[in-house]
Amino acid sequence: MLHLGFFFCPYVSMKGWRFRKYTENKTAHPFDNLLELFKELLIHTSGDVSEALSWLTEIDKQHNITTDEYGIADFIQDLIDKGYISDSQSGRGGGGSFNPTKKMEVSLRRHALDDIFDQLKKSKPGKHNTKLTGQGDEYTSELKPYEFGDKLDKISISESLKNAQINHGIDNFSLTQDDLEVHETYFQSQTSTVLMIDISHSMILYGEDRITPAKKVAMALAELITTRYPKDSLDVIVFGNDSWQIEIKDLPYLEVGPYHTNTVAGLELAMNILRRRKNPNKQIMMITDGKPTCIKKGKKYYKNSFGLDRKILNRTLSLASKARKLNIPITTFMIARDPYLVQFVDQFTRINNGKAFYSSLQGLGEFIFMDYKENKRKKRN
Repeated sequence: MLHLGFFFCPYVSMKGWRFRKYTENKTAHPFDNLLELFKELLIHTSGDVSEALSWLTEIDKQHNITTDEYGIADFIQDLIDKGYISDSQSGRGGGGSFNPTKKMEVSLRRHALDDIFDQLKKSKPGKHNTKLTGQGDEYTSELKPYEFGDKLDKISISESLKNAQINHGIDNFSLTQDDLEVHETYFQSQTSTVLMIDISHSMILYGEDRITPAKKVAMALAELITTRYPKDSLDVIVFGNDSWQIEIKDLPYLEVGPYHTNTVAGLELAMNILRRRKNPNKQIMMITDGKPTCIKKGKKYYKNSFGLDRKILNRTLSLASKARKLNIPITTFMIARDPYLVQFVDQFTRINNGKAFYSSLQGLGEFIFMDYKENKRKKRN
């Protein structure tokens, strides 16, 4: 956990411009501005309500978000009254008196989704599709003659009336089944996704916070799938020395540990999860900032942080090949630009026949969501 005294001052002085959207909206009630900022801080503090409130108080001193009529204490009471936090003596952050509620967890995912989509170019709304036509909801540009069993709400009224006029004339106007045309629709695919999140020590190394953008993307992706693509499945796993599955509700509370990067353990767990999914469309998305540095041999760990270790590399590439044989593409989002890392990811991606993106922290959300939508438009055999 980042201590307030160590981290807060440079954050405000160097990155204070981030708070403008919370301070310049003078028409909004102070609660609304404070709530949006509080959600952002809660993600940074991994769910520590007390620490987030401490940050909020300091930010308010510099940016005057509260008013003489509405203060931080009023805001805290409103958070409790509106069901965003619960008042208890067993805080998640260790010694705090408040916990985020389920309502807050849902709100955090929606906040992340809105924040990520602010970065995206406008795209056509609707459920994700393949380029196969079939029983879907989104129209293609094509029409076809009506066949028994086609849904009546897919009938093109204008084209059907035009056909009737051509076929029967105005004086003897009638509309028959042979005149009807219906819109073709995209067949809506279902996809099972495993999202892998690197929580090794390098995700906060040298004072650069990489885990917060990564978990914001994960929360946004979770909210996107669960609310807009409810027939899809999403499983989330984290990997350090080992790998384990977490629940979507725990995403805001992820913290980096003193771990190496056991990519092999993450991939093995992801493929085991996908084997149990009956859906034929499967994919893995992996957010990481470094090379694999660890594998497990029996009960012991084999670790090497200096360069790319051949033994670790070969195990990792072998799993990339195995995933390809299982028709599981892997999309890697690498938050790094080191030449030897790029070389590793390129080799990994070629073997898997997947995709790789080399992203800045600011562009990470855009890359992952654009790729998720594009993957859904591909024909899956």
